[in-house]
Amino acid sequence: MKILVTGSSGLIGSEVCTYFSKHGHNIHGIDNNQRAVFFGPQGDTSWRLKELRNTLPSFDHHELDIRNRDKVLDLLKILKPDAVVHTAAQPSHDKAASIPFDDFDVNAVGTLNLLESCRLNCPDSPFVHMSTNKVYGDGPNHIALREDATRWEFDDPAFAQGIPETFSIDQCKHSLFGASKVAADIMVQEYGRYFGMATCCLRGGCLTGPSHSGVELHGFLSYLVKCNLEGRHYKIFGYKGKQVRDNIHSEDVAHFIDCFLKAPRSGELYNLGGGKDNSCSIREAFQICEEYSGKKQNYEYLDENRIGDHICYYSNLSKIMSDYPNFNINHSLNDTIRQIIDAQIDRGK
Repeated sequence: MKILVTGSSGLIGSEVCTYFSKHGHNIHGIDNNQRAVFFGPQGDTSWRLKELRNTLPSFDHHELDIRNRDKVLDLLKILKPDAVVHTAAQPSHDKAASIPFDDFDVNAVGTLNLLESCRLNCPDSPFVHMSTNKVYGDGPNHIALREDATRWEFDDPAFAQGIPETFSIDQCKHSLFGASKVAADIMVQEYGRYFGMATCCLRGGCLTGPSHSGVELHGFLSYLVKCNLEGRHYKIFGYKGKQVRDNIHSEDVAHFIDCFLKAPRSGELYNLGGGKDNSCSIREAFQICEEYSGKKQNYEYLDENRIGDHICYYSNLSKIMSDYPNFNINHSLNDTIRQIIDAQIDRGK
Protein backbone atom coordinates (compact mmCIF):
# COMPACT_ATOMS: atom_id res chain seq x y z
CA MET A 1 0.00 0.00 0.00
CA LYS A 2 0.92 3.63 -0.46
CA ILE A 3 0.23 5.36 2.88
CA LEU A 4 0.22 9.12 3.42
CA VAL A 5 1.05 10.19 6.98
CA THR A 6 0.65 13.80 8.11
CA GLY A 7 2.74 15.01 11.03
CA SER A 8 5.19 12.31 10.02
CA SER A 9 8.07 13.59 12.17
CA GLY A 10 5.95 13.71 15.32
CA LEU A 11 5.46 11.01 17.91
CA ILE A 12 2.53 9.12 16.39
CA GLY A 13 3.26 10.04 12.79
CA SER A 14 6.84 8.77 12.90
CA GLU A 15 5.76 5.58 14.69
CA VAL A 16 3.15 4.96 12.00
CA CYS A 17 5.77 5.53 9.29
CA THR A 18 8.15 3.07 10.93
CA TYR A 19 5.48 0.47 11.64
CA PHE A 20 4.05 0.35 8.13
CA SER A 21 7.42 0.62 6.43
CA LYS A 22 8.54 -2.48 8.32
CA HIS A 23 5.44 -4.22 7.00
CA GLY A 24 6.48 -3.51 3.42
CA HIS A 25 4.36 -0.46 2.60
CA ASN A 26 5.44 2.73 0.80
CA ILE A 27 5.27 5.75 3.06
CA HIS A 28 4.80 9.40 2.12
CA GLY A 29 5.19 11.80 5.02
CA ILE A 30 3.96 15.38 5.35
CA ASP A 31 5.65 17.55 7.98
CA ASN A 32 7.01 21.10 8.22
CA ASN A 33 8.40 20.95 11.79
CA GLN A 34 5.64 23.25 13.03
CA ARG A 35 6.13 21.83 16.50
CA ALA A 36 9.38 23.83 16.73
CA VAL A 37 7.43 26.97 15.80
CA PHE A 38 4.82 26.29 18.48
CA PHE A 39 7.17 25.19 21.29
CA GLY A 40 10.67 26.40 20.39
CA PRO A 41 13.87 24.32 20.12
CA GLN A 42 12.68 21.70 22.63
CA GLY A 43 9.80 20.85 20.30
CA ASP A 44 12.03 20.49 17.24
CA THR A 45 11.40 17.18 15.43
CA SER A 46 14.03 17.49 12.69
CA TRP A 47 16.11 14.83 14.47
CA ARG A 48 13.25 12.36 13.99
CA LEU A 49 12.91 13.22 10.29
CA LYS A 50 16.61 12.50 9.88
CA GLU A 51 16.14 9.10 11.53
CA LEU A 52 13.24 8.24 9.22
CA ARG A 53 15.23 9.18 6.13
CA ASN A 54 18.20 7.13 7.29
CA THR A 55 16.32 4.01 8.37
CA LEU A 56 13.23 3.67 6.16
CA PRO A 57 14.01 2.77 2.53
CA SER A 58 10.40 3.28 1.41
CA PHE A 59 9.95 6.76 2.95
CA ASP A 60 9.39 9.97 0.96
CA HIS A 61 9.21 13.30 2.78
CA HIS A 62 7.03 16.23 1.67
CA GLU A 63 7.74 19.62 3.29
CA LEU A 64 4.18 20.92 3.28
CA ASP A 65 1.85 22.90 5.55
CA ILE A 66 -1.60 21.30 5.68
CA ARG A 67 -3.12 24.80 5.91
CA ASN A 68 -2.08 25.34 2.29
CA ARG A 69 -5.19 24.05 0.54
CA ASP A 70 -3.88 24.23 -3.01
CA LYS A 71 -0.71 22.32 -2.20
CA VAL A 72 -2.63 19.66 -0.29
CA LEU A 73 -5.02 19.25 -3.23
CA ASP A 74 -2.13 19.05 -5.69
CA LEU A 75 -0.24 16.45 -3.65
CA LEU A 76 -3.26 14.19 -3.17
CA LYS A 77 -4.07 14.46 -6.87
CA ILE A 78 -0.58 13.17 -7.70
CA LEU A 79 -0.19 10.55 -4.96
CA LYS A 80 -3.72 9.10 -4.72
CA PRO A 81 -2.71 7.19 -1.57
CA ASP A 82 -4.33 3.92 -0.54
CA ALA A 83 -4.74 5.21 3.03
CA VAL A 84 -4.29 8.47 4.93
CA VAL A 85 -3.24 8.66 8.58
CA HIS A 86 -3.69 12.22 9.84
CA THR A 87 -1.65 12.96 12.95
CA ALA A 88 -0.59 16.58 12.27
CA ALA A 89 -1.93 19.05 14.82
CA GLN A 90 -1.37 21.96 17.15
CA PRO A 91 -1.51 19.69 20.21
CA SER A 92 -1.56 21.93 23.29
CA HIS A 93 -4.72 23.25 24.94
CA ASP A 94 -2.60 25.79 26.85
CA LYS A 95 -0.83 27.10 23.74
CA ALA A 96 -4.06 27.41 21.75
CA ALA A 97 -5.25 30.37 23.84
CA SER A 98 -2.33 32.50 22.63
CA ILE A 99 -2.52 31.42 18.96
CA PRO A 100 -6.24 30.83 18.28
CA PHE A 101 -6.07 31.43 14.52
CA ASP A 102 -3.09 29.10 14.06
CA ASP A 103 -4.68 26.50 16.29
CA PHE A 104 -7.98 26.43 14.40
CA ASP A 105 -6.38 26.67 10.97
CA VAL A 106 -4.10 23.71 11.65
CA ASN A 107 -6.52 21.49 13.54
CA ALA A 108 -9.85 22.22 11.86
CA VAL A 109 -9.12 23.77 8.47
CA GLY A 110 -6.09 21.55 7.82
CA THR A 111 -8.23 18.48 8.49
CA LEU A 112 -10.94 19.74 6.13
CA ASN A 113 -8.31 20.35 3.42
CA LEU A 114 -7.18 16.74 3.70
CA LEU A 115 -10.69 15.27 3.82
CA GLU A 116 -11.88 17.13 0.73
CA SER A 117 -8.66 16.29 -1.12
CA CYS A 118 -9.26 12.62 -0.33
CA ARG A 119 -12.90 12.81 -1.43
CA LEU A 120 -11.87 14.31 -4.75
CA ASN A 121 -8.87 12.09 -5.45
CA CYS A 122 -9.05 8.83 -3.46
CA PRO A 123 -12.54 8.47 -1.93
CA ASP A 124 -12.14 4.74 -1.33
CA SER A 125 -8.99 5.17 0.76
CA PRO A 126 -9.46 4.86 4.55
CA PHE A 127 -8.84 8.07 6.52
CA VAL A 128 -7.68 7.78 10.15
CA HIS A 129 -7.68 10.94 12.24
CA MET A 130 -5.87 11.36 15.57
CA SER A 131 -8.42 13.22 17.64
CA THR A 132 -8.19 13.78 21.40
CA ASN A 133 -9.99 13.15 24.67
CA LYS A 134 -10.17 16.95 25.00
CA VAL A 135 -13.28 16.80 22.78
CA TYR A 136 -15.08 15.84 26.02
CA GLY A 137 -13.99 19.13 27.59
CA ASP A 138 -14.03 19.18 31.36
CA GLY A 139 -17.18 17.04 31.40
CA PRO A 140 -15.37 14.12 33.11
CA ASN A 141 -14.69 16.45 36.07
CA HIS A 142 -18.41 16.38 36.89
CA ILE A 143 -18.39 12.64 37.51
CA ALA A 144 -18.35 11.71 41.22
CA LEU A 145 -14.73 11.30 42.33
CA ARG A 146 -12.96 9.98 45.40
CA GLU A 147 -9.54 11.01 46.62
CA ASP A 148 -7.14 8.12 47.22
CA ALA A 149 -3.63 8.35 48.66
CA THR A 150 -1.88 9.03 45.34
CA ARG A 151 -4.69 9.69 42.84
CA TRP A 152 -8.20 10.81 42.11
CA GLU A 153 -10.49 7.99 41.03
CA PHE A 154 -13.98 7.72 39.52
CA ASP A 155 -16.51 7.01 42.28
CA ASP A 156 -19.41 6.18 39.97
CA PRO A 157 -19.82 2.50 38.96
CA ALA A 158 -20.91 3.58 35.47
CA PHE A 159 -17.36 4.79 34.83
CA ALA A 160 -15.44 2.03 36.59
CA GLN A 161 -13.67 1.20 33.32
CA GLY A 162 -13.33 4.80 32.15
CA ILE A 163 -14.92 7.19 29.70
CA PRO A 164 -16.96 5.62 26.86
CA GLU A 165 -17.56 7.05 23.39
CA THR A 166 -21.16 7.89 24.37
CA PHE A 167 -19.97 10.51 26.88
CA SER A 168 -21.37 13.96 26.02
CA ILE A 169 -19.17 16.63 24.45
CA ASP A 170 -21.72 19.39 25.18
CA GLN A 171 -22.21 21.97 27.97
CA CYS A 172 -18.62 21.94 29.18
CA LYS A 173 -15.37 23.88 28.87
CA HIS A 174 -13.08 22.52 26.15
CA SER A 175 -10.26 25.06 25.79
CA LEU A 176 -9.81 26.53 22.31
CA PHE A 177 -7.69 23.50 21.40
CA GLY A 178 -10.51 21.17 22.41
CA ALA A 179 -12.96 23.21 20.33
CA SER A 180 -10.77 23.12 17.20
CA LYS A 181 -10.34 19.38 17.62
CA VAL A 182 -14.11 18.93 18.05
CA ALA A 183 -14.58 20.68 14.70
CA ALA A 184 -12.09 18.34 13.05
CA ASP A 185 -13.49 15.26 14.81
CA ILE A 186 -17.07 15.96 13.72
CA MET A 187 -15.96 16.75 10.16
CA VAL A 188 -14.11 13.42 9.89
CA GLN A 189 -17.21 11.61 11.11
CA GLU A 190 -19.39 13.56 8.69
CA TYR A 191 -17.28 12.74 5.64
CA GLY A 192 -17.79 9.12 6.60
CA ARG A 193 -21.52 9.35 7.20
CA TYR A 194 -22.44 11.88 4.50
CA PHE A 195 -20.12 10.76 1.70
CA GLY A 196 -19.77 7.12 2.72
CA MET A 197 -16.00 7.32 3.11
CA ALA A 198 -14.09 5.00 5.46
CA THR A 199 -13.15 7.42 8.25
CA CYS A 200 -12.19 6.97 11.86
CA CYS A 201 -11.55 9.36 14.78
CA LEU A 202 -9.23 8.14 17.52
CA ARG A 203 -9.83 10.12 20.70
CA GLY A 204 -6.45 9.61 22.30
CA GLY A 205 -5.51 9.68 25.93
CA CYS A 206 -1.87 10.53 26.68
CA LEU A 207 -0.05 9.31 23.58
CA THR A 208 3.56 8.68 24.45
CA GLY A 209 6.71 6.74 23.67
CA PRO A 210 10.48 7.00 23.26
CA SER A 211 10.26 9.21 20.14
CA HIS A 212 8.31 12.00 21.85
CA SER A 213 9.82 15.51 21.89
CA GLY A 214 8.02 16.43 25.12
CA VAL A 215 7.66 20.02 26.31
CA GLU A 216 5.90 21.53 29.33
CA LEU A 217 2.78 22.41 27.33
CA HIS A 218 2.49 19.00 25.65
CA GLY A 219 3.96 15.57 26.28
CA PHE A 220 3.23 14.57 29.88
CA LEU A 221 5.49 11.54 30.44
CA SER A 222 8.24 12.56 28.02
CA TYR A 223 8.60 15.97 29.62
CA LEU A 224 8.38 14.52 33.13
CA VAL A 225 11.24 12.13 32.32
CA LYS A 226 13.28 14.95 30.78
CA CYS A 227 12.91 17.00 33.96
CA ASN A 228 13.89 14.02 36.09
CA LEU A 229 17.03 13.18 34.10
CA GLU A 230 18.17 16.80 33.80
CA GLY A 231 17.33 17.80 37.38
CA ARG A 232 14.79 20.41 36.28
CA HIS A 233 11.84 21.55 38.37
CA TYR A 234 8.59 19.99 37.15
CA LYS A 235 5.54 22.16 37.78
CA ILE A 236 2.40 20.46 39.10
CA PHE A 237 -0.69 22.53 38.32
CA GLY A 238 -3.34 21.91 40.96
CA TYR A 239 -5.36 18.88 42.09
CA LYS A 240 -2.56 17.90 44.53
CA GLY A 241 -0.67 16.20 41.69
CA LYS A 242 -3.20 13.40 41.85
CA GLN A 243 -4.78 14.07 38.45
CA VAL A 244 -4.96 10.86 36.42
CA ARG A 245 -4.24 10.09 32.75
CA ASP A 246 -4.17 6.86 30.78
CA ASN A 247 -1.04 6.43 28.71
CA ILE A 248 -0.64 4.51 25.47
CA HIS A 249 2.60 3.70 23.67
CA SER A 250 2.83 5.05 20.13
CA GLU A 251 3.49 1.54 18.78
CA ASP A 252 0.16 0.36 20.20
CA VAL A 253 -1.54 3.27 18.43
CA ALA A 254 0.10 2.21 15.15
CA HIS A 255 -1.04 -1.36 15.76
CA PHE A 256 -4.67 -0.27 16.06
CA ILE A 257 -4.41 1.84 12.92
CA ASP A 258 -3.21 -1.29 11.13
CA CYS A 259 -6.26 -3.17 12.44
CA PHE A 260 -8.57 -0.43 11.16
CA LEU A 261 -6.99 -0.23 7.71
CA LYS A 262 -7.44 -3.98 7.32
CA ALA A 263 -11.14 -3.76 8.27
CA PRO A 264 -12.25 -0.12 7.81
CA ARG A 265 -15.59 1.29 8.90
CA SER A 266 -17.45 4.44 7.96
CA GLY A 267 -17.74 7.47 10.24
CA GLU A 268 -16.43 5.58 13.26
CA LEU A 269 -14.87 6.84 16.50
CA TYR A 270 -12.98 5.20 19.34
CA ASN A 271 -11.51 6.27 22.64
CA LEU A 272 -7.91 5.08 22.38
CA GLY A 273 -5.71 5.19 25.44
CA GLY A 274 -3.96 2.77 27.72
CA GLY A 275 -7.15 2.17 29.69
CA LYS A 276 -7.40 1.84 33.46
CA ASP A 277 -4.42 -0.55 33.67
CA ASN A 278 -2.08 2.02 32.09
CA SER A 279 -3.37 5.02 34.02
CA CYS A 280 -1.38 6.97 36.57
CA SER A 281 -1.36 10.25 38.44
CA ILE A 282 1.52 12.71 38.26
CA ARG A 283 2.70 11.57 41.69
CA GLU A 284 2.54 7.91 40.63
CA ALA A 285 4.50 8.74 37.47
CA PHE A 286 7.18 10.38 39.66
CA GLN A 287 7.53 7.15 41.63
CA ILE A 288 7.91 4.95 38.56
CA CYS A 289 10.37 7.34 36.91
CA GLU A 290 12.50 7.57 40.05
CA GLU A 291 12.59 3.78 40.29
CA TYR A 292 14.07 3.40 36.79
CA SER A 293 16.28 6.50 36.64
CA GLY A 294 17.60 6.36 40.18
CA LYS A 295 17.12 10.13 40.43
CA LYS A 296 14.81 12.09 42.71
CA GLN A 297 12.14 14.14 40.91
CA ASN A 298 12.46 17.87 41.54
CA TYR A 299 9.11 19.61 41.44
CA GLU A 300 7.09 22.54 42.65
CA TYR A 301 3.38 22.67 43.31
CA LEU A 302 1.09 25.44 42.06
CA ASP A 303 -2.44 25.61 43.49
CA GLU A 304 -4.02 26.88 40.28
CA ASN A 305 -4.98 24.11 37.87
CA ARG A 306 -4.88 24.44 34.11
CA ILE A 307 -8.14 25.64 32.54
CA GLY A 308 -10.29 22.71 31.48
CA ASP A 309 -7.79 20.16 32.78
CA HIS A 310 -9.13 16.69 33.55
CA ILE A 311 -8.99 15.62 37.19
CA CYS A 312 -9.34 11.98 36.21
CA TYR A 313 -9.47 10.51 32.72
CA TYR A 314 -8.89 7.08 31.31
CA SER A 315 -10.40 5.45 28.24
CA ASN A 316 -13.03 2.76 28.34
CA LEU A 317 -11.66 0.30 25.77
CA SER A 318 -14.75 -1.94 25.57
CA LYS A 319 -15.91 -0.72 22.15
CA ILE A 320 -12.53 -0.78 20.44
CA MET A 321 -11.75 -4.26 21.79
CA SER A 322 -15.18 -5.52 20.72
CA ASP A 323 -14.97 -4.17 17.17
CA TYR A 324 -11.30 -5.15 16.72
CA PRO A 325 -10.61 -8.25 18.86
CA ASN A 326 -7.13 -8.64 17.35
CA PHE A 327 -6.08 -5.36 18.94
CA ASN A 328 -4.48 -5.29 22.37
CA ILE A 329 -2.26 -3.09 24.53
CA ASN A 330 1.24 -4.59 24.34
CA HIS A 331 3.24 -1.97 26.26
CA SER A 332 2.66 -1.58 29.99
CA LEU A 333 2.96 1.80 31.69
CA ASN A 334 6.17 0.79 33.49
CA ASP A 335 7.76 -0.53 30.31
CA THR A 336 6.80 2.62 28.42
CA ILE A 337 8.38 4.90 31.02
CA ARG A 338 11.52 2.75 31.04
CA GLN A 339 11.75 3.02 27.24
CA ILE A 340 11.37 6.82 27.39
CA ILE A 341 14.16 7.04 29.98
CA ASP A 342 16.49 4.81 27.96
CA ALA A 343 15.82 6.73 24.74
CA GLN A 344 16.46 10.14 26.31
CA ILE A 345 19.70 8.91 27.87
CA ASP A 346 20.83 7.51 24.51
CA ARG A 347 20.01 10.75 22.67
CA GLY A 348 21.90 12.73 25.29
CA LYS A 349 25.12 10.77 24.85
